[in-house]
Amino acid sequence: MPETVAFNSATSATTSADNIQSLHQTIDEVNKVLLGKSIQVKLAMSCILARGHLLIEDLPGMGKTTLAHTLAKVLGLEFSRIQFTSDLLPADILGSAVFNREESRFDFHPGPIFNQLLLADEVNRATPKTQSALLEAMAEQQVTVEGKTRPLPEPFFVIATQNPSYQIGTYPLPESQLDRFFMRLELGYPEPSIEKNLLEGRDRNLMINDIKNCMSSVQLIELQRAVDEVKVSSLLRDYIVALLTESRESTRCGHGLSPRAGLALQRAARAWALLDDRNYCLPEDVQAVFHAVVEHRLGSTDIHEVTPAMACEQLLDAVPVPV
Repeated sequence: MPETVAFNSATSATTSADNIQSLHQTIDEVNKVLLGKSIQVKLAMSCILARGHLLIEDLPGMGKTTLAHTLAKVLGLEFSRIQFTSDLLPADILGSAVFNREESRFDFHPGPIFNQLLLADEVNRATPKTQSALLEAMAEQQVTVEGKTRPLPEPFFVIATQNPSYQIGTYPLPESQLDRFFMRLELGYPEPSIEKNLLEGRDRNLMINDIKNCMSSVQLIELQRAVDEVKVSSLLRDYIVALLTESRESTRCGHGLSPRAGLALQRAARAWALLDDRNYCLPEDVQAVFHAVVEHRLGSTDIHEVTPAMACEQLLDAVPVPV
């Protein structure tokens, strides 16, 4: 294995070590609130380090909103939450111009999207027109309102929760919207022992109020830059390209993975390696993030018994792992 070097050449070794320590403290704090979901928490954190947007899909009451609130608190981010409903309008997200009588002009009143972390709760309960209000923000970190383009704060993330599509009152997210989400996670039911601890423990909302802020926005941005410094070998890039090619040739995938999916896979693997205190990627890093990055991008298939999760496993099995 290659020798480990400083995580970020732009910062001192001491600063990098402090940032990595803060990163581990952040994950520990989140795990105190969201019990038994350490893998999902690590994936969510790698998504943020990779400057990606996160989609969490599961049944109501599984901890989706709790995870988003907790991440905002421990990372010290400016936070806003929007409850998506069928009557929500794009202006409720982006903001609108209001007439100022005293000065006889229109003043722009920014909407809740002008925060560092936006929680779009139950995003698939809004109409497609309202859902599309997030597209420019997620792709370009800016919004265009009243004919003027306005930048969003740095860093900027969207964490969206979505209920299963078979539930009443939901609108499926179009493929273009799904592709803007860097990762998609499911939390799932807790283990019985974990659920007993939940019943015996404190209210999760009260715990969120008490957890400490472990990182500043400046530290988070430095860690995001450190992800860019994580080394990816030519052999590992060949592995990623082989996975993309296999998805395009396989009949078990609705459609092949795009180049953007390949870039997301590489960046997620870099973030995962950084969380393991490494400045180089391994095939195991690609495999660890593969499902979260790829599943929602594969689309539906005519082979009804093949789920996206099964298709991911088949892709991983079909492509030889580089030595």
